[in-house]
Amino acid sequence: MRRRDFIKQSSMASAATLLPVTGISLGNPSKYKMGLQLFTIRDAMKADPLGSLKKARDMGYEDLEIYGFDPETIGYYGYEAKEFKLILDDLNLITTSGHYDFSSYFNKPKDELRRYLDACIQGAHILNKPYITWPWLAPEFRTIENFKVLSEKLNWMAEQVNSAALGFAYHNHDFEFTDHNGQTGYDIILKETNPQLVKLQMDMYWVMHSSKKTPQEWIAEQPGRYVMWHIKDMDKLTRDYTELGNGSIDYVAMLSKIDTDALEYYYIEQGSNFAKDSMTSIADSAKFFKKNLKQYL
Repeated sequence: MRRRDFIKQSSMASAATLLPVTGISLGNPSKYKMGLQLFTIRDAMKADPLGSLKKARDMGYEDLEIYGFDPETIGYYGYEAKEFKLILDDLNLITTSGHYDFSSYFNKPKDELRRYLDACIQGAHILNKPYITWPWLAPEFRTIENFKVLSEKLNWMAEQVNSAALGFAYHNHDFEFTDHNGQTGYDIILKETNPQLVKLQMDMYWVMHSSKKTPQEWIAEQPGRYVMWHIKDMDKLTRDYTELGNGSIDYVAMLSKIDTDALEYYYIEQGSNFAKDSMTSIADSAKFFKKNLKQYL
């Protein structure tokens, strides 16, 4: 089913959900739109991107972080960027960041990385998406020397992206916090990247999982840099991902006190370990978030 027919058939049944979910608490409107990293529902997006986006919208998600960019077509999820932008507009959704496959270009010539980055910038402009994010470094590159190389790349790429009137950020996992004879990759990135150019996307789960510092401590040490957050919970037994409210991370305590001065966007995420399936999990997380956490954001 193509976009126009889909939207026409779904609009009446979902009219109430087209209104912004403001998360009002005690009369105070929410500052941020409730975000979702679409990688969480990658199986559903592959099977039915339009239906999955509509269902996510109906759950209260308003802002999306995307993945899966096709540089050949300048497209997302099987649609050219212009068509995908119309889909988002019709569903009253926005996208504010995207994760891109920069790691695959780590050892390739700079000209190849430049061409890929230029395509990413083109797609981001079409979607009116303010941030391009480096999300991952493949295991074979995770040495201290390569983190120095990575930092150089991040600075150069951020210059290109900033020159195109977009923001650039780096997203952490657990491997950045691995000790290498008294140093970590994250130490190198923070020390050797320009804080005015290279912003940070904090994955709170991975910080709680693998860092010796709390999210609050990292934010205090790097004022103005953590412009985006990933919010996901940790299974109490396995320490794997889980639905918000089912895990061991006390987000009520964290978010009620954390510094949000630099925060621009956040995204709820769950990479795997779904209690039933991915769509049910984002519904459960949305319900918990709106009831318990949205008042702080």
